[in-house]
Amino acid sequence: MKRIIICVVLLGMLGYAVFSFITDGENEARNQEEQQEFGLEVGKVAPDFELQTMKGEFVQLSDYRDEIVMLNFWATWCVPCQREMPDLEKLYQNTDIKILAVNLIETETKYDDILNFAEDNSLTFPILLDNGEQATDLYHILSVPTTYLIDEKGVIQYRAFGQIDYDTMLKEYKKVKGSS
Repeated sequence: MKRIIICVVLLGMLGYAVFSFITDGENEARNQEEQQEFGLEVGKVAPDFELQTMKGEFVQLSDYRDEIVMLNFWATWCVPCQREMPDLEKLYQNTDIKILAVNLIETETKYDDILNFAEDNSLTFPILLDNGEQATDLYHILSVPTTYLIDEKGVIQYRAFGQIDYDTMLKEYKKVKGSS
């Protein structure tokens, strides 16, 4: 009878140790995810925001987890932005990247300027309107264009202050695509 009790106790202890090992691993992974640092530097999780598209839909940056995103802050009056937009459209057409072009609407003369610019340049990616400068403030945008390349986990992998060309966009996209 003693042997049976000892075996039951030992099996119980072994079962608890296995259970504890498994749940500790799951908890550690969950804690690491929760402790990811948010920030604007490469290697940090991009801060989330919700903005309205020109079509009236609301989107959040976090809606695009599991996809590579190029987040671009721009304005119609910005000459480097004007030069950069055709390259963004070309990248959007030639890859599976998601582009979110955040227009600094508070700096525009009128809404129609954005609409006309998008039509004149045949832009097909989503244009988000930063009413109230929510994303502009969150990302500390001081000049446009400003661009962030964000991986599938929401982590910033590249950022640029100023105009970037198609070759640079494609090169940085391929780096992120190749590492995932």
